[in-house]
Amino acid sequence: MNELTAVSTPHAPQAIGPYSQAVKVGGMVYCSGQISLDPVSGAFVGEDVRAQTEQVLKNLSAVLEAAGSSLSRVVKTTVFLADMEDFPAMNEVYARFFGEHRPARATVAVRSLPRNARVEIEAIAVVP
Repeated sequence: MNELTAVSTPHAPQAIGPYSQAVKVGGMVYCSGQISLDPVSGAFVGEDVRAQTEQVLKNLSAVLEAAGSSLSRVVKTTVFLADMEDFPAMNEVYARFFGEHRPARATVAVRSLPRNARVEIEAIAVVP
């Protein structure tokens, strides 16, 4: 059986509950959802979904890097939006971060997110 390895980095917000930033197993990394928190201060970043998505993807990128992967190795994301009206703005920032890479994705509207965030994103990626 493959060994489960918890991933942690100071370059992304620390887990605020009983979970890991990510878990590596069998050449894959499963990243917990990231919201728009500054990894140093723990303060919430951004009022609108564009600014929040920017910080979320920076946080997610830091976790992937700590796991030995990157956004370019992501195979699947799940995007949680507090309001589906924010989809175009989130998608604009998301496209900029992923470039030509097009992982599979689900986007769902939810009733609320931790700390009243507008967006949360989780990812699954390959670890070379």
